[in-house]
Amino acid sequence: MEDADYLVVESTYGDRLHEKTGNDVTEQLVSYLQWALDRGGNVIIPSFAVGRTQEILFALREIKQKGLLRGHEGFPVYVDSPLAVEATAIFLQCDPVCFDEETMALIKQGINPIWFDDIRMTVSADESKKINFDPHPKVIISASGMCEAGRVRHHLKHNLWQEKNLILFVGYQAEGSLGRKLLQGEKSVTLFGEEISVNARIASLQGTSGHADRDGLLNWISGFREKPQTVFVNHGEDGVCEHFRLLLSELGYRAEAPYSGTEYDLKTGKMTVFTQGKSIDRVRLYYGNSRAELIFNEMVSEGETLLRLIKTRRGRPNKENARLTSQLRELIEKWSD
Repeated sequence: MEDADYLVVESTYGDRLHEKTGNDVTEQLVSYLQWALDRGGNVIIPSFAVGRTQEILFALREIKQKGLLRGHEGFPVYVDSPLAVEATAIFLQCDPVCFDEETMALIKQGINPIWFDDIRMTVSADESKKINFDPHPKVIISASGMCEAGRVRHHLKHNLWQEKNLILFVGYQAEGSLGRKLLQGEKSVTLFGEEISVNARIASLQGTSGHADRDGLLNWISGFREKPQTVFVNHGEDGVCEHFRLLLSELGYRAEAPYSGTEYDLKTGKMTVFTQGKSIDRVRLYYGNSRAELIFNEMVSEGETLLRLIKTRRGRPNKENARLTSQLRELIEKWSD
């Protein structure tokens, strides 16, 4: 991108640099897996269903293919998110023209980039619940990425209290989210009305974020042949937005960090409606503002899972399908107004 009159830029990491580990993502992942599996523990990876989950599967495939783990070659990997399962299916079916050179080289060798032995896709709620009764060390990739909803909260409930387990974050954790609290050292959390001690190891996989850091953003902006007339800074916590705006101003850019509701007249180059910032609980804004909303969303999720299960039963024995239909009818009658 070389030309723009106006630029809207994110600032998620606009006040910091990504940590330099000296190791790539796969090397870090090997180290974390070795630590947990050697202790007979589980690795819980809260992950965004689309994109991030498939990146982790790519790394796990490499680990298994090259035998990078000592003594745990056949460890199972559960993908426990209906959306992640569907997204992975799309990745597996997409036109290879979308792939980079590294991925194309694998395909030419007959290697599926994100598939391997011991991968287990779980769709139904019953399948998901059974995972936590499997005593074998394993990797569980489950949504949501910030632990604010979804099945990962059940896995946290069953695994947070044991020192042998590892909770491994692979993405940005917003302020106020359960994921951020765990990374900041919270000693106990409440899940489904139960107080859970945090004894598991909590870690973050560096280098997996889809957001550039401060220098990455500045390098990209410097690629414009002429400075945009105005740069609007957004998509960051309030203090980070302002920090990055000031940094841009020091470098000679005209930069604004408007709050929601602010209006800007491009013709005059002035703010016509200026709004002041106010504290917003972004997590509640995104996931719902009450426990009732969270419970409702979980109920809808389970209902959607049930519908997918029903659609898989075409061709099954009539007696079984009739019994399930009868059970569904009783359930509907019981809860109908």
